[in-house]
Amino acid sequence: MSREDDLALLHEYTQKEGLIQHMLAVEAAVRAYARKYGEDEEKWGTVGMLHDFDYERWPDAPDHPLKGSAILTDRGYPDDVIYAIKSHADYLEDCPRVSRLDKTLYACDELCGFIVAYALMRPTRLEGMKAKSIRKKMKQVSFAAAVNRADIVNGAEDLGVDLNEHIQFCIDALKPIAGELGLQPES
Repeated sequence: MSREDDLALLHEYTQKEGLIQHMLAVEAAVRAYARKYGEDEEKWGTVGMLHDFDYERWPDAPDHPLKGSAILTDRGYPDDVIYAIKSHADYLEDCPRVSRLDKTLYACDELCGFIVAYALMRPTRLEGMKAKSIRKKMKQVSFAAAVNRADIVNGAEDLGVDLNEHIQFCIDALKPIAGELGLQPES
């Protein structure tokens, strides 16, 4: 499968621009970790991009991500890609996160959503954003209330990375695609 195939599948099942941008953000962060760890960047990018492609049609557990997993199986995606996507759902007890890929997706998913939400509030968007600011904003429970802060903390811990370093790593991973994410600094 190619990135173009992944994008076509994403657009076939997802119309909401915010959800598409979320998947692109997670893809960028997961790809950056693949480069850091010397892993297969294309495979890891696929996992990041497609982890929520079925969410718009089937948002309820366990349909998400099981409906998407069935589609990926039918289209010939590798088992480890499908497993990693399934493992990001805490409620699927038969899919614990075991591989570095599984843990990376989980660690990046909620955090990327939070970073993007915070960036949208800032005139400079991602430019100059620091982990310290994200940590401070995480304490404000009314901000991006749907983002599970425990998942952010636990994701970094499971991945074995310092939370501040993880946050900054993900911020930096999103900067090259700021335009695609609608996060260009205001003029």
